[in-house]
Amino acid sequence: MKKIAMYAVVAVLFAGAGAWYGTHKKPAPAPITATAPAGVSGPVAAMMAETLPNDKGIKEALSKWQGKNLLVNFWAPWCAPCVEEMPELSELQNSELGKKIQVIGIGIDSPSNIAEFTQKVKVAYPIYVAGMSGTELSRQFGNTQGGLPFTVLIGADGTVKKTYLARLKFDDLKADLAALN
Repeated sequence: MKKIAMYAVVAVLFAGAGAWYGTHKKPAPAPITATAPAGVSGPVAAMMAETLPNDKGIKEALSKWQGKNLLVNFWAPWCAPCVEEMPELSELQNSELGKKIQVIGIGIDSPSNIAEFTQKVKVAYPIYVAGMSGTELSRQFGNTQGGLPFTVLIGADGTVKKTYLARLKFDDLKADLAALN
């Protein structure tokens, strides 16, 4: 009889905790619904449909880059090769070639870590915060292992021209950029 009473007390405690949690739980945020701009499909459409906060926390629609040649760099502050190539990506953005390509960085980390990083390391291109969902987005571009850095060259027509896993070889990249329209 003692065991039954103990089980009853435990059951009442769990029921009470569940009832309290159910009445105090914050509602789930409404899902973000976005549609890709016309004229693009596949992973480029998925990326263009995203609205991500920049390193200052301001949300921006990535569709603003539609119609431009893009070099999309998936990176993280804790990834040494990612950090090593950032000055070269900034140099590229500021160069003559930078007039025909827009570099954007998609950070795979927390907003606070990325904000802290970009306060210390200045970059000449926009940085967006995707968190772990950035890994899934990079997988859609063919990064099946989720390795970083991962960079995607996208033509102004919305097609993926080339992907690069690991630290960029800038001589090869410049040759690929020269072939863009």
